[in-house]
Amino acid sequence: MSSVAWQESLLEFERTAPSVTVEELVGQHARTVFRVAFSVVRNHADAEDVVQETFLRATRFGKLSSIENPRAWLVKIAWRLALDRKRHAPEEPLDDVVTTLHASDRPIDEALSEEQRLRLMRQLIASLPSDLRDVIVLSTVDEMSSAEIAQVLGIPEGSVRTRAMRARQMLKQKLAAWLEKKQ
Repeated sequence: MSSVAWQESLLEFERTAPSVTVEELVGQHARTVFRVAFSVVRNHADAEDVVQETFLRATRFGKLSSIENPRAWLVKIAWRLALDRKRHAPEEPLDDVVTTLHASDRPIDEALSEEQRLRLMRQLIASLPSDLRDVIVLSTVDEMSSAEIAQVLGIPEGSVRTRAMRARQMLKQKLAAWLEKKQ
């Protein structure tokens, strides 16, 4: 196909493609974008800021109707913004969580309140290598498919599945080691 024919077909596509507005994207994907942002930054206000910035960037993009998978595209933007924001926020070390739980004389089940369990799991996930952590967070936040995660992270779909399996194995090992240490 010559470049003139290609440009003409692109112009024809732009004329006939259904128009997508930012308002429609917000209505359809704001909840997903928020969940992704919150899963990374773990703070409601910061997650809302990431959502706002995500849709501002979508507004600046312009040709929204040319996006093949708007959900994955928006998640990719939100993911990167949230990671940038998180780099500036301090995290509580896993050792602090373990020390707090060791201080209790109660059995593990009683010592671990739901909040503590969530904190422990967040810390265990945070302790994963970033390539594994990213996949496990995206797959559990909004149950994104392997194809969508691959698009967000820019890696092959097979790598997504492999990383998810490795991440789950590592989490299982870390949790087993932690429980053994606690007893």
